[in-house]
Amino acid sequence: MSGIYIHIPFCKQACHYCDFHFSTNAQRMDEMVAMINKELVLQKGYLGENKVIKTLYFGGGTPSLLSFTHLESISQTIRRNYTTDLEEITLETNPDDLSAAKLAELKKVGIDRLSIGIQSFDGRILKFCNRAHSAKEALEALEKAKGAGFERLSIDLMYGFPHQDHSIWEKDLAIAILQEPDHISSYCLTISPKTALGKWEKQGRFVQADEEFVAVQFEIMQERLGSAGYIQYEISNFAKPGKYASHNSNYWRSVPYLGIGPSAHSFDGKSRQFNVANNNRYIKSIKEDLVPSTLETFEGVDRLNEYLLTSLRTIWGVDLNWIEANFQINLTAEKEAILDKLQSDGLLQNQDQKLTLTNKGKLLADSIASSLFL
Repeated sequence: MSGIYIHIPFCKQACHYCDFHFSTNAQRMDEMVAMINKELVLQKGYLGENKVIKTLYFGGGTPSLLSFTHLESISQTIRRNYTTDLEEITLETNPDDLSAAKLAELKKVGIDRLSIGIQSFDGRILKFCNRAHSAKEALEALEKAKGAGFERLSIDLMYGFPHQDHSIWEKDLAIAILQEPDHISSYCLTISPKTALGKWEKQGRFVQADEEFVAVQFEIMQERLGSAGYIQYEISNFAKPGKYASHNSNYWRSVPYLGIGPSAHSFDGKSRQFNVANNNRYIKSIKEDLVPSTLETFEGVDRLNEYLLTSLRTIWGVDLNWIEANFQINLTAEKEAILDKLQSDGLLQNQDQKLTLTNKGKLLADSIASSLFL
């Protein structure tokens, strides 16, 4: 089972926190889609023979800016060049793009899951982030999507905005729960140097929330969403039982996938491939029948550490038997003192040779993983 990720590097406007690769100049949209189709052909051997594509994910950027013709051409290229048995086709979208006509087009082209970038239901936060939609449009988008027959809906929320208390975040969670989406992705506000927020922080115009404030919001999120029946199956992702995102789950479970488009990443089980994050260079290279990518090979200990880092983020956890069978390493013996300390501190648990983080441990996921690295 494998997946394909398509990166659409265009947005209407730049959100102040975003450091993903995109351009607000969509004049080369048609040309970009043509090159994405061409890369799909150039890369069709990447995953090896007889790999069945089970998931397709349109991300970005803002893939909902694509027209029906664009989406149809990409879908047809995949079906012509790959063995497919698609069980999930996700498209990221912003609320302001979801008109009735657009939703009908998405349905027609085969999109069966929408990931809606709401971020907040508070108008002040949306304005601060330079989002293109209002809180009212966010709620309307959810209603329109449901009315159009989209049963698989995910919404993105963001926490960690500095404020005198947690009232905004508590209200965002309450509103989100009332909408009853089957999936909620929730990310902490992070400051990257090249973003508007990064520049404001450097100039002293913005001060991010402290770690304790953010930690409390993380715990509020766990409690509220857990009480509403959502399972935290990955650090930042919550879903109703049986409604996990298949494509994203495969990332964390080390299932091979192919990334297409500028800045897209791929993984074949032994190495990662990173496409150039530049639209002009990407288009120029693909026209010359060259995939503009950098290869990063990792084996042995590096591969094991990657497995630890990603698997500990999930409810499936780290399989100690799998590590011993594939790496001939007894992690329990190698890291006995550290594992005992993590368990006694209530951060980690070992059930049937599977290491998983407790709710408390999820706050420290990366540092716990790094303490287990070999």
